[in-house]
Amino acid sequence: MNNTEYYERLGVSKSASQDEIKKAYRKLSKQYHPDINKEAGAEDKYKEIQEAYETLGDEQKRAAYDQYGAAGAGGFGGFDGFSSGGFGGFDDIFSSFFGGGGAQSNPTAPRQGQDLQYRMKLKFEEAIFGVDKEISYPREQACHTCHGNGAKPGTQPVTCSKCGGRGQVQVARDTPLGRVMTTATCDVCHGTGKEIKEKCPTCHGSGHEKQEHKVKVSVPAGVETGQQMRMQGGGDAGVNQGPYGDLYVVFDVAASDKFERDGSDIFYDMPLEFVQAALGDEVEVPTVHGNVKLKIPAGTQTGQNFRLRGKGAPKLRGTGNGDQHVIVNIVTPKKLNDAQKEALTAFAKASGQSVSAQKPEGFFDKLKKEFK
Repeated sequence: MNNTEYYERLGVSKSASQDEIKKAYRKLSKQYHPDINKEAGAEDKYKEIQEAYETLGDEQKRAAYDQYGAAGAGGFGGFDGFSSGGFGGFDDIFSSFFGGGGAQSNPTAPRQGQDLQYRMKLKFEEAIFGVDKEISYPREQACHTCHGNGAKPGTQPVTCSKCGGRGQVQVARDTPLGRVMTTATCDVCHGTGKEIKEKCPTCHGSGHEKQEHKVKVSVPAGVETGQQMRMQGGGDAGVNQGPYGDLYVVFDVAASDKFERDGSDIFYDMPLEFVQAALGDEVEVPTVHGNVKLKIPAGTQTGQNFRLRGKGAPKLRGTGNGDQHVIVNIVTPKKLNDAQKEALTAFAKASGQSVSAQKPEGFFDKLKKEFK
């Protein structure tokens, strides 16, 4: 993948601002959300949009993506991806010839297990108000039979007879510079420093087994798609009796059929009749907190924005709620009865306007058009 594909998915240029990226994401995620769009391929398109926004919506990840592509962006957030130590530099070349050159970690030391990722789907309201959910996922756990040491019950691992517990052995190797001694991982204990004479019948000496793990997640109020929550110790079991890795719960929030959301602010498009907008009215407006009354002043125009303070989503990194923005959309009636036509004609006359009312096409009018 090149480092422009995510921009293409959102339909923006590489120079797009964060606001432009956010607006494009809001529009496309609502268009292709599988809860709204039932067309074939909509769900796959939605996942691609989510993946692109998770990277481009974060300035650090975006900078890494621009420089290294998708692999670079994955390095932020504790999952897969590149790290500065992953490139084989001079130390690696030196080590291949002379068995060292850089600091060697102790292969028998306890090491933390792998981090895992879990994508949690949330309803729009669940993300607004928070929710407690129990999730289940597979992970590597310490074997319940041998408790992680890999040995058959009643026996214990012993110090490796080949490396003496060091986990490494010296190996003679012929190089262009002559015969040299290099350091290699012990082929008997595989670097653990322990030799298992009788292996555990459950895990066959690995010390781990795959199991379904259940955990309760308290989702805080105000989360958004792409944000993640770290569950310490929720990952895979460690190596050499090391601690468990962590679980990163990534949230995927469903679209609403009424509202759009931008951070803690919520937007609602409200249809309004011409008479209500011209004369003013008091209307009932839905919010995530329940219906509220809103006074519409006389002379309201299409696109006018009314702010309902504190009626938005909770601020995840702050106090209080955001606001709800009510955007007015004046509806033009498609059909009028005679009384309505007379009233509007009188209105136009009183306003000094000359209107040439168009009569609706009848059957014979349409027939004449076809013959012409």
